[in-house]
Amino acid sequence: MPLADLIEQGAHTMSVCNACRYCEQYCPVFPAMERRFTFEKADLVYLANLCHNCGECLYACQYAPPHEFGINVPATLARIRAASYDDFAWPRWLAARFRDPSARAALGLALVFSVALAIPSLAIAPKELWPTDRSGNFYGVLPHDVMVKLFGGVFAFVLVALAMGVHRFWRHATAATDDPTRQAGPAASMGRVRGIGPIARALREALTLRYLHPASVDCVAGEEDRTPWRRRCHHFTFYGFLLCVASTTVGAIYHTVFGWVAPYGYTSVPVLLGTAGGFGVIVGAIGLLALRRSRDVALASEAQHGLDESFIALLLLTVVTGLALLMLRQRPVMGPLLIVHLGAVLALFVTLPYGKFVHGLYRVAALVLNANEERQS
Repeated sequence: MPLADLIEQGAHTMSVCNACRYCEQYCPVFPAMERRFTFEKADLVYLANLCHNCGECLYACQYAPPHEFGINVPATLARIRAASYDDFAWPRWLAARFRDPSARAALGLALVFSVALAIPSLAIAPKELWPTDRSGNFYGVLPHDVMVKLFGGVFAFVLVALAMGVHRFWRHATAATDDPTRQAGPAASMGRVRGIGPIARALREALTLRYLHPASVDCVAGEEDRTPWRRRCHHFTFYGFLLCVASTTVGAIYHTVFGWVAPYGYTSVPVLLGTAGGFGVIVGAIGLLALRRSRDVALASEAQHGLDESFIALLLLTVVTGLALLMLRQRPVMGPLLIVHLGAVLALFVTLPYGKFVHGLYRVAALVLNANEERQS
């Protein structure tokens, strides 16, 4: 559906909800909605990223399908949310290259990067690509300086792209308006956050996933079907990913500060962090995939489904190949496995600003705005 049609549908949905207000205690979307009388694109993008898709409001709504009003807040906001990822991406011309949100496309990109890394390795040191010794020399396959320059450059670009996306989202959500009926807190409408209170509250809500169990014990998978597993799988995935980042960071400190060259021992800090994080991501990602397939399809959009699965596919490929590399690093297969792992990491990196990963950043920004509006209202 074109973005203009999505906004029109979203404005209709929120207008009906604002008149009804039956769901006002379910999540922060509804109190934030009540602070507005009309709904422009900026309002809807903000509300869409504030929504955690818990699904509770769909089954409580008296105007939900098959009612002629056809009100479905979770699906409507999910479509607008997915469109906002593309709308605020930087640079937009590069975002257009990643518009196929399928797991097949994501894995295909990892394969392309793996081949691109394998070609120079074959040309420079073909024997190291399939080593016969048991040294586990990663840097024989791809020199350390090459890894640092390649992945450091890509990572720096990704950080800039993510920062630009969040800046665009924030600027859009807090833009001034000529509509006198649009009510928002004065500090929020100017994009100013006073004090660290709203930021601290938003981070606490994001890290605890408070709004994945807002009005009841936990968010719904279907009508009268509530379990804690969606929240738990999100926790496994998120904190597992953070442990993997910590593992890479400690490894970099070992190499650059202490001169300790990989591979590290099985009881070393980088290996322990990476192993725990890898298993956490695997448990969380597989759980999220299983839950997505069993969850009521009325709660989400097809675009969101593709974004979820492509991101999860790259996460799983990255951690599975990383753990396999850890176990098989003294085997001849180490070289090809390292190339595949690095190709998966590179594909994961370059797609971060243009896929599901940005939802976490936009959601934190929306939570900060919500806390700031509540403080000012």
